[in-house]
Amino acid sequence: MPHLSLLLLLVGTWTFTPPAYSADEPATTAAAADTPAPPAAEEAPKSKELVEAEAGLVEKQKEVSDEMFRTNNLWMMLCTGLVFIMHLGFATVETGLTRSKNTVNILFKNTLIPCIGLLTYAVIGFNLMYPGADYAGKYFGFSGFGVGVGANPEDGIANVTQVYNAGYTYWTDFLFQGMFAATAATIVSGAVAERIKLSSFMVFSVVFVAIVYPMIGMWKWGNGWLNTMEVPFYDFAGSTLVHSVGGWGALIGVILLGPRLGKYNKDGSVNPIPGHSMPLATIGVFLLWLGWFGFNGGSVLSADPALTSLVLVTTCLAAAAGGVAAGLASAIYGGKPDLSMALNGILAGLVGITAGADQMNALSSIIIGLISGALVFFSVLFFDKLKLDDPVGALSVHLVCGVFGTLAVGLFGAKAGMPQLISQLIGIGAAAVAAAGGSLIIFLIVKAVMGLRVSQEEEFEGLDLGEHDMSAYPDFQRTYIKSYHAREM
Repeated sequence: MPHLSLLLLLVGTWTFTPPAYSADEPATTAAAADTPAPPAAEEAPKSKELVEAEAGLVEKQKEVSDEMFRTNNLWMMLCTGLVFIMHLGFATVETGLTRSKNTVNILFKNTLIPCIGLLTYAVIGFNLMYPGADYAGKYFGFSGFGVGVGANPEDGIANVTQVYNAGYTYWTDFLFQGMFAATAATIVSGAVAERIKLSSFMVFSVVFVAIVYPMIGMWKWGNGWLNTMEVPFYDFAGSTLVHSVGGWGALIGVILLGPRLGKYNKDGSVNPIPGHSMPLATIGVFLLWLGWFGFNGGSVLSADPALTSLVLVTTCLAAAAGGVAAGLASAIYGGKPDLSMALNGILAGLVGITAGADQMNALSSIIIGLISGALVFFSVLFFDKLKLDDPVGALSVHLVCGVFGTLAVGLFGAKAGMPQLISQLIGIGAAAVAAAGGSLIIFLIVKAVMGLRVSQEEEFEGLDLGEHDMSAYPDFQRTYIKSYHAREM
């Protein structure tokens, strides 16, 4: 397959030189005693930025005690595990909100996405997103293939993450950031579920996670142009850089694929296609809420007690308010309280607070959650009016609430004001153009070479049988297909 060939080519060029860390020293840059030193001859002169970055790293390391270093490192590793659990949450949410005949397909995609994310981030993504002072430009930077490049300032490369985060190891930093990488592709997975070819989606995911996501992330988190504006764009944990980036990719995929069979009538009315397991969807949302303790809590980038506890409180209050708002909206405007709406309302509140979780007080976070929860309800109706079929509500949760949450930084909290709001609009617009444009190019190439959508017969019978020749519920599936065929005759 094309994506496997690309991966093998990149791995073949990987120059991996891991640094060693002393158990007795907090510094993240201790060189391994048995590692031969690189040739010193013909070294290029260090740039002014690199010299300043290395000096700043040394000063920051002096400020971090051994106890604090170990505490920071432990907290960041715990947060890494929490973010990892989020992938199980995405898998169960998407599975529960789609039909049983596509369960294996949904689970397979959500199993491979974190694998792809970690591998591509190790080979190319991390050094594209955090190229370091000597390789960074305003819009693009790349310090070489393979995680470990730039791990030692003594090698002549001061990685941006080291300069910012002297309080824990380079490897912890890589793993925490790597867990974020696959999330953007997971967002796309839910929106295009039940009709996209497995091979086509996997090729899209490889390129999107390897290039599009880290390139946009570098503009802010890698000290690119969005971070160096007069009033820097602010996105604490990724309402735009993770969620709306994935949302823009999802929007392009939904448009190009078209709706599922039978979703819309000729007069524009909607035929609801309910998910097959609300218990699975509910479990998934609570797993995601739990994982957000690491997603936002880890984005403090230290175990600072005051800031970490504030972030966890604002995150939880926004989630709670989002669930209440969406549940009430569905009861008042939809006639009955809708569990799927309440669940998406919780996720909407979480996405909405993510850009400014460290900047808000309790009241502001509740307001952001309430608005996000209401937005997700009306957004689902809006996308149905446009005949944009999104089986799990990913566009409403991640795109709409990601954009709102980013704007909320300029409307509420410590950074509120017109200058910050303008910077937020610039960042949202730049991410939209890059993510949507990049996704469009990838999808169009994949469509021309491989095709995007499964056949009508395969979609009718389910992707589990067509793509995998297996069923998540073997005994039930045969009965279901027979009865479904009989109904449609």
